[in-house]
This record gives sequence, structure tokens and C-alpha cells, in this order.
Amino acid sequence: MTGTVLRAQGGVYEVETADGVVEATLRGRVKREERSGDRVVVGDSVEVEPAGAGWTIERVHERRTELVRRAPGKAPRAKVIVANVDQVLIVFAAANPTPHLRMLDRFLVICESSGLEPRIVVNKVDRVAPGEAQALFAPYERAGYPVLYTAAKQGVGVDELRGIICGRTSALTGPSGVGKSSLLNAVQPGLGLRVAAISEAVNKGRHTTVTAQLLPLECGGYVADTPGLRELGLWGVDPDELDTYFPEFEPHLGTCRYTSSCTHTHEPGCSVRAAVDAGEVDAGRYESYRRMWSGEDEEWGT
Repeated sequence: MTGTVLRAQGGVYEVETADGVVEATLRGRVKREERSGDRVVVGDSVEVEPAGAGWTIERVHERRTELVRRAPGKAPRAKVIVANVDQVLIVFAAANPTPHLRMLDRFLVICESSGLEPRIVVNKVDRVAPGEAQALFAPYERAGYPVLYTAAKQGVGVDELRGIICGRTSALTGPSGVGKSSLLNAVQPGLGLRVAAISEAVNKGRHTTVTAQLLPLECGGYVADTPGLRELGLWGVDPDELDTYFPEFEPHLGTCRYTSSCTHTHEPGCSVRAAVDAGEVDAGRYESYRRMWSGEDEEWGT
């Protein structure tokens, strides 16, 4: 029987099937299989069969998409956040916690390199002066990214967010404490997600969502609520292809003096750096590119 993994914790998987939700464990053969990243993650399409009083996962179907980050720790390995989603909603707060735009840029590169459609959601716009959030995130709108401004507790932008996620499989991700779970409760009351207060002392959110979970929506589709992140490393991104993951660079690629070898970091006659100097490419976004390319922010996964 085919099903979709809704939740995974402690070796037990909640799988939605045509006959309802069952709890399953991994068959030994599946445990031994070698595959990149995690064997079974939320969003996976699996085959389950009854086994005694329970169920076992017999097979994991090939994933259409993966949202992958570098796993925390010194040993380089991939961490698959969620599988088989159509779009990724990257949620940041206008304030409390202060938006870390370098992290947003890494999120966008992960989506671009994975072929996933990213959308930016800026929550808590009621915490800042009118227009302040729009000014801060304007470079992303100019780069072509759709940006939605919300205030979950006041209902601002909630109807539009509901329209974006209904009928699709979406992942909601972002730093800790930005209000992802609050947004989901506003979109569909009664989801029962626990919302924690923000720790103002350290200006970092507490992890309200401990494990990723795929939530069926009354309006159709699913949304994956993922644990809040405090750090984000890239995985599987070739530095030589990094410039193609910044859409605002695209008009200038191929026009540098050293067309085939320009890294856009130091070479004379670089069209991308000229566009930065002319104000056509945002300087902050370019600095994120430069830091990612040089490895100043993190190590590249292999």
C-alpha cells in the first residue's frame, strides 16, 4: 500500500494511506540500503505492509525533490529537511528576532540549486514602522522573488498565504522564533501547533516545532512545518555554479572580460561587480555571494 510520511520520530513513522494513518517502522532491508541523506524523511512516498500488530515500510520511492542542508557538526554530511514539496516558503520576521539576511540568501541558493520554487514570507510586520520591512526586503523583490508581508496575530496577509499553499505541497522553513507555527494556526485554526514565546534575552527563538511534520490542509494539499534553524550550511552546491543561483546576476553573466573563468570576486572587467557599483545589483546580496563563494560563511559540502 502506498502512503506519504507525515511525521518521523524515534524510528517510528506516521504514514498517511488511502485507509487512514498508520504507524510503521523500517524493514531491516530498507535500513541497510545506502542512499544520500536520510533513509526516510517527512514527505517521502513509501510502500507499507502489515507486519504482526503493526506496519513496516518496505520501500521508499524516488524523491521528486529534496530540501537539503548541511547537517550541523564537524563531519560533512547531508541533512534532508523534507522531500517531494512543490514550493518552499522561507519565513523571516521583520523584528524579534532581527532578520539575518545572509541566512535568507543561503536558503534561496539551496532552493535555486534544488529546483524548488522559493517564496519569502516576512512575518511580524506589525513590530516595525510602516514600510520598514518592505524597504529591507526590496532587493529580493527586485531580484524577482515573491515577497508576502504578514502579521499572524492580526491576520495580515493570512488569506493570501492560504491561497498560496492550498492545493499544493509546501514547506514552511526559516529561523527559530519567526512565527511559522503561528502562521499555520492562522491559516487553519485548530491545527493544534504549540507556539512558544521568544527569548528576548538572547534574541533567538525557542524551537517550538521539534520535528518536521507534514500537515494535511482542509483546503487541499499539505504543508510541512519544519523545526526552526539557527544555522544553515549549503550542501551539494558547486561554487563554480553559484553565480547562476543569484537571478539578478543573470543579465550580466557572459559579458565579463574573462567570460568563462570570471568568479565575480576580483577580476578586472567583471560585469557583475560593475552592476553592483552602478546600483543595479544589491551590494548586500553581492556580499553574500562573495562570502559563500570564498567559504567565509561556511564550508562547502561534498
